[in-house]
Amino acid sequence: MKTPLLTCLLAIGCCAALNAQQLNAPKMLLPGGAPVVPASPATEVEKLAEEAQKSLYQSVDKAGGASSTKSSVTSTSNSLRLPSPRPEDPSLWTKESTHKIAVMEVAFGGMKDTVMIELYSNDAPQTVNSFIDRCDSGFYNGLAFHRAIESFLVQTGDPLTSDESAREKWGTGGEDKTLPAEIKRPHRIGAVAMARRADSVNPERRSNGSQFYITLGNYASIDNKYTVFGQVVSGLDAIKRISLMPVDANDCPVARIEVKSIKVIDHKGPLQVEPELAGDGQRYSKPNSARGFVGRFLNRVW
Repeated sequence: MKTPLLTCLLAIGCCAALNAQQLNAPKMLLPGGAPVVPASPATEVEKLAEEAQKSLYQSVDKAGGASSTKSSVTSTSNSLRLPSPRPEDPSLWTKESTHKIAVMEVAFGGMKDTVMIELYSNDAPQTVNSFIDRCDSGFYNGLAFHRAIESFLVQTGDPLTSDESAREKWGTGGEDKTLPAEIKRPHRIGAVAMARRADSVNPERRSNGSQFYITLGNYASIDNKYTVFGQVVSGLDAIKRISLMPVDANDCPVARIEVKSIKVIDHKGPLQVEPELAGDGQRYSKPNSARGFVGRFLNRVW
């Protein structure tokens, strides 16, 4: 029986065998990255990667959180990390306070998970309004995470990722609309920010219209360069698991990791701590306004 680590290494080995089939095409510049192109998909690799995802997902907690399982770590994970203020504890929010929260449902490794993001409407109003519009329209539903770098970031929001056959173009979409820079917040662990093109072609540092990333450390080296518009307040352990999944030579997850939906709500008062913690960090119960009818009923009954 294969161990999770062996299964993961086998998946990565299969990915490496596809490098010779890569095509030349542009890709959006992302934090700490360079224009590269994902490898072509292969059914056998996808099946193996799905198996590796499930094994890794189930073994991360036993292995001690975000311990390294990849054969190598991209140089961007060595970016300068300096102390940064810790996010405010959502369980200590006052009863009178209101917070705009994006509730994102993610599916991968045969599992589903919930990530909750507090949106900074005061610091990045145009970015937040655009993000909410896209969430309300269902724009993000069914899109994939097209970049995952252990201990650095994960990224999604490219409309081209709805099409598995277009993997060679993943990372280049979302330029139908750009947003003005609203650069105020730092990149601390769990920061949510918009991707954009390089300064050489984008001196105003305008954000991509839809692609966003979530950081897994405090990265002063990319502060004042990208618009941070939110903060993960629950489910960061799920984001860390995504960063541990098998990827190809261009940091694109081999097996599909999908955003099922994102719903934005106005939440009043503190978030409630879940009775049982999952992974690392504190978990909070999904607000009733973000639940379906059955979820609201069960939550009231139990």
